[in-house]
Amino acid sequence: MDSEDLVILLDDDGRPRETAPREESHHRSTPLHLAFSCYAFDDDGHVLLTRRALSKRAWPGVWTNSWCGHPRPGEELESAVRRRAGDELGLQADGIRMAVADFRYRAVDDSGIVENEVCPVFTATVGTDPAPNPGEVVWWRWEPWSGVVDLVRLAPWSVSPWMALQVPLLDAELRS
Repeated sequence: MDSEDLVILLDDDGRPRETAPREESHHRSTPLHLAFSCYAFDDDGHVLLTRRALSKRAWPGVWTNSWCGHPRPGEELESAVRRRAGDELGLQADGIRMAVADFRYRAVDDSGIVENEVCPVFTATVGTDPAPNPGEVVWWRWEPWSGVVDLVRLAPWSVSPWMALQVPLLDAELRS
């Protein structure tokens, strides 16, 4: 199996235990695996939000953070963040920084698909608007960070469950 199509499965303590095909790993009993989320900022402090493609298996059409993904076996997380910026949004990410190292969550989509991830949260800077891959992102927008924090506080149901949990943690980190 090509390593590009594999996710890294983790034991209950978050240690790598084996790999599995990505497409076969997201279902009603998704095993714990390694992922990442990234929040990209422009020079004015606005954050890039994306709306997931309507063809996505889980959370189709839902607004979320800038991009997410899974590192390939043997790939450093920062390299995976950079790769997905290009693959998903046609962006060059700079200043990539891990902001929340120990984020872990489990969420169930309305269709029953489960996300079960150890998902470090990164920030990055980008200097251009995205050119999204339509299989990944249907729409995007730049928003002031304070507005994103308010959105998550007032209407957490309007964004992906991981974003609803990550934004307060990231906001605390950005303020420290």
